[in-house]
Amino acid sequence: MKIIKAVRNWYFRRKFKRRNRSVGGDLVLIVVLGFFGLFSLFPLIYTLTSAFKPFSEIFMYPPRLTVENPTLNNFFDLGTIIEDFTIPLSRYIFNTMIITGLGTFGTVLLGSLAAYPLAKYEFPGSKLMSNLIVYALMFSTSVTAIPNYLIMSALGIVDTYWAVILPAVGGTLGLYLMKNFMVQVPDDMLEAAKIDGATEFGIFFKVVMPLCKPAWITLVILSFQQMWGTTGGVFIYSEELKPLSYVLSQLVSGGISRTGVASAVSLLMLIVPIGVFVFSQSNVIETMATSGIKG
Repeated sequence: MKIIKAVRNWYFRRKFKRRNRSVGGDLVLIVVLGFFGLFSLFPLIYTLTSAFKPFSEIFMYPPRLTVENPTLNNFFDLGTIIEDFTIPLSRYIFNTMIITGLGTFGTVLLGSLAAYPLAKYEFPGSKLMSNLIVYALMFSTSVTAIPNYLIMSALGIVDTYWAVILPAVGGTLGLYLMKNFMVQVPDDMLEAAKIDGATEFGIFFKVVMPLCKPAWITLVILSFQQMWGTTGGVFIYSEELKPLSYVLSQLVSGGISRTGVASAVSLLMLIVPIGVFVFSQSNVIETMATSGIKG
């Protein structure tokens, strides 16, 4: 596989050379990106501080980012409510981990496998399929909810994990993302791998997927956030199969008196997705640095 590594290194050194920019252009980029970064950070800071605010400060107008009298009462109240559950909290966490893990893995794997032949091979109907993938992106999940339910009901998997996982795995966003990234992989590398004796699956897993690491890590972030926040909707109605997000959303539906609990729930639900994003983002940056993809 030395030929593959040599061709890959030459390709990225040639295509992704560093572009020279003026000092003024760099300063403008820093200011603009800094402004949008602070703008995006505002909701996170507000969610963090609200979780530690007493009830009197939550409704203070105008809203403040700082906390004058920090407290943990919101989390204590949340714990008191959880103690009254008929089903242990660990069961809801387990359900969420199963749905999120299988949904994310299936979206990345099946999306990548389906994108590879569309990106690198021409066959009858390939262009039509590519166009249908783009058209499918225009439909929101609310539009496809009824058809999805009918299909899941016909398959007999309503009120199971798969009723939530399969519609997410069958989404076209991952397929569209991976296909557009795989098109950029040079055909010379694939030919070199075939000459080296690699099979199609060997080329896919050892050549294409490593080169597309920024793309599928991005897909992991998007898919994880979607699956982590799912409530099961009409697909799951058994209490022992409900995910964590559904249960926590029910906790905060008790009116104004549970506003503090709602703030604590919002913070807890953000911790895991943000952690996954930070970890994945570091991997994307590392991939770009080692492969020569720089701005």
